[in-house]
Amino acid sequence: MEYSLVCHSLYALWSSPVKKKLILLSIMFLVWVYMLYSCVGYCSTMPSLVVDGYRGKETGSAVARRTESSRTDLVSRLLAKPQPWEDIESDYEEPSIRTAASRDLLDNELDADRTDDWDEMRAEEQQQRAPEPSAMSSFSNGSGSKKLPQAIIIGVKKGGTRALLEFLRVHPDIRAVGAEPHFFDRNYENGLEWYRELMPKTLEGQITMEKTPSYFVTREAPARISAMSRDTKLIVVVRDPVTRAISDYTQTLSKKPDIPSFESLTFKNRTTGLIDTSWSAIQIGIYAKHLDNWLQYFPMGQILFVSGERLITDPAGELGRVQDFLGLKRIITDKHFYFNQTKGFPCLKKAEGSSKPHCLGKTKGRTHPNIDPEVVQRLRDFYRPFNMKFYQMTGHNFGWD
Repeated sequence: MEYSLVCHSLYALWSSPVKKKLILLSIMFLVWVYMLYSCVGYCSTMPSLVVDGYRGKETGSAVARRTESSRTDLVSRLLAKPQPWEDIESDYEEPSIRTAASRDLLDNELDADRTDDWDEMRAEEQQQRAPEPSAMSSFSNGSGSKKLPQAIIIGVKKGGTRALLEFLRVHPDIRAVGAEPHFFDRNYENGLEWYRELMPKTLEGQITMEKTPSYFVTREAPARISAMSRDTKLIVVVRDPVTRAISDYTQTLSKKPDIPSFESLTFKNRTTGLIDTSWSAIQIGIYAKHLDNWLQYFPMGQILFVSGERLITDPAGELGRVQDFLGLKRIITDKHFYFNQTKGFPCLKKAEGSSKPHCLGKTKGRTHPNIDPEVVQRLRDFYRPFNMKFYQMTGHNFGWD
């Protein structure tokens, strides 16, 4: 009964046109109020969202600035310090240390090498920015591939390896790494693929090369290079061991002027005249000893010895021998060189990728300090039997005596 009364009342209310409109208006009003309430609630959160969004953008830009700053700092650090794989000449394996001064000297020698070779590498990078037109067209389309080196300049420090590499890079069929990879003495654990990635791309018929002078005096290097390829051609630039030792010392002295004198480092005991062979500057020049290690793994026919002296007096002649050894056409000739009287050694009339003359950097051609003639003579006497043995082994008299 109650249910029918409610239904009747609702029917009566809905059947009236006026009342129907009032009901619809009421419903619409309630919907509008609800929407207004929802809108007010949403809008109350908008300021914080906008601010937070703005802060988010600001933070993002700040992060970007910090990232860019970090990247800049990283680049600065990379330019300030060489990579493990950069252009550095090291000494022979850690010799026995006689005094604290000697230990400091060895550290100083390494620092001097790092600075000199890094400066050279920076200069090379600037040169390499504009390759020869033929190379540019070849590599711009992605042609060529990275290969393990078929030839390596393995020594010796302060012998003229930098000059030889710069001269060889003029040849269109030679592609060489400017910086010293130091793979077979310092970075061997990185693996051959790491080493290959350091190499420049080469086309069919081109030779990939690198130079790291410390290989010649590194005991493990011959076996490691042989394991890579027994066909690898090896080049050693040798120089009068006495002059080489003085040049080695001069390089260190230019960076660390407070090191002991050359004379005091040369002898274990100046009175007895006993030479200190633990000093790397002396040890490197015992060429016969180091060569014997290489001949355990490579035949003499795969090793070419370049005279550091003749590389200065007759660069085209020595480069002709190197080109023959590598099986290349003699393209580098007298026309590529001129003698720089100020520096005292030959320079290129046209360097790789450049139309301008090019001489080696300021770190090359330093004036040697005056060494006591008696010390020089004592060193010549010391090296003589080793030199004779070296002449015998190589079948070549370098005329150091």
